[in-house]
Amino acid sequence: MSRIGKKPIPIGENVEIKIEPGNIVTVKGPKGQLTKKIPECLQIKVEEGQVTVQRPSDKKEHLSLHGLGRTLLSNMIEGVTKGFAKNLELVGVGYRAAKQGNTLVLNVGYSQPVHFVPAEGIEIEVPAPTKITVKGIDKETVGDTAARIRRIRPPEPYKGKGIKYEQEHIRRKVGKAGK
Repeated sequence: MSRIGKKPIPIGENVEIKIEPGNIVTVKGPKGQLTKKIPECLQIKVEEGQVTVQRPSDKKEHLSLHGLGRTLLSNMIEGVTKGFAKNLELVGVGYRAAKQGNTLVLNVGYSQPVHFVPAEGIEIEVPAPTKITVKGIDKETVGDTAARIRRIRPPEPYKGKGIKYEQEHIRRKVGKAGK
């Protein structure tokens, strides 16, 4: 029994949902438009200002896809109304970020600055030299872009230097023991 899959998804006032054959769902909202293919075994119904997702049977495959399909639709609706954001922090002496046009320039301890060009539909902001905000309407793309930026210099366990998520806690290791 999927508790998540059974919950109806409320639709905002300015949101339009269009379902095409093959379960291709298009969601339009104030921030933009998203299109995604939902598993075909699921039945999607739009009625009375909310969307419901139903499964054909209680097979293990249908049970697992039920919650997934509902969450994908929910994230699409939330993305076109509010959007998603991930915050990153740079920790280390001399580590800083700057924005040149659409490109993110990172000075993170390498001999040359690293230039990062985001995917289409992703907006990167640098509110402070040690903070980066990745924004967009597609949750998957926002998370992937933030992970790719973090991968440039992941945090290391001895001094904690690197690029980390804002809420991430780095497990520190003890260095060498002296004499």
